[in-house]
Amino acid sequence: MSSHAKPALAVIGGSGFYDFFDDEATTVEVETPYGAPSAPIAIGEVQGRPVAFVPRHGKSHEFAPHTLPYQANMWALRSLGVRRVFAPCAVGSLRGDWGPGTVAVPDQLVDRTSGRPQTFFDGGGVHVSFADPYCDELRTATIKSADDTLPMKGAGTMVVVQGPRFSTRAESRWFAGQGWDLVNMTGHPEAVLARELEMCYAAVALVTDLDAGLEEGAGVHAVDVFAEFKRNLAPFKDLIRRSIAAVGDTDTCDRCRAHTGVSLPFELP
Repeated sequence: MSSHAKPALAVIGGSGFYDFFDDEATTVEVETPYGAPSAPIAIGEVQGRPVAFVPRHGKSHEFAPHTLPYQANMWALRSLGVRRVFAPCAVGSLRGDWGPGTVAVPDQLVDRTSGRPQTFFDGGGVHVSFADPYCDELRTATIKSADDTLPMKGAGTMVVVQGPRFSTRAESRWFAGQGWDLVNMTGHPEAVLARELEMCYAAVALVTDLDAGLEEGAGVHAVDVFAEFKRNLAPFKDLIRRSIAAVGDTDTCDRCRAHTGVSLPFELP
């Protein structure tokens, strides 16, 4: 890969997903108006295409969900040329029929976080459409890339909680009662920041556990979540690689261009 190749595609790895490239990658230090990203950006090659990678929580899981530098991560990727982002993550299931090892590609998001910086536009009257928070083209690429290794669910609603604690049984039953399917701690504000920067974005969720309201055991424990994610990590990475290969165009799709006809208070990186 040319050292000058700009990565139009990126992967943001979640809990346990701290590296991505089998071959040698270039590491790039990026400073942003929002500080440094979670880790230096690695740029490698997937199916002959330059791809950027950042571990969401840092290389050694230094950042908790509520302390992540979300703005810096997304700004850094955009400044390197990234326009399309696959965002693998660990999730709990709110459905008994979506057990551990299931992959879901959600089409809706519910925000239950608080206090996180969630916009680049603190002024200027900019309002971003977010009715459909995920890119259909990236979602379709992932769904079509599924094989028999990991069961695939092609839709679903992911509720994002503040963390770092897991849900109580009552909260979990409430979420499930709303018709929501998955629970996660990092999907917001990541998705909306991608939209504000006009980057296509799709969450790819690996179920690691049944949430507390679905079983009467001891509840969810982090050690079990990490163990389940590690058990499925190799086929999960393979799915992300196939999804990258299945994306035809590497520029932002028309539906994810949120600012058409709008004057912004600053230029996007």
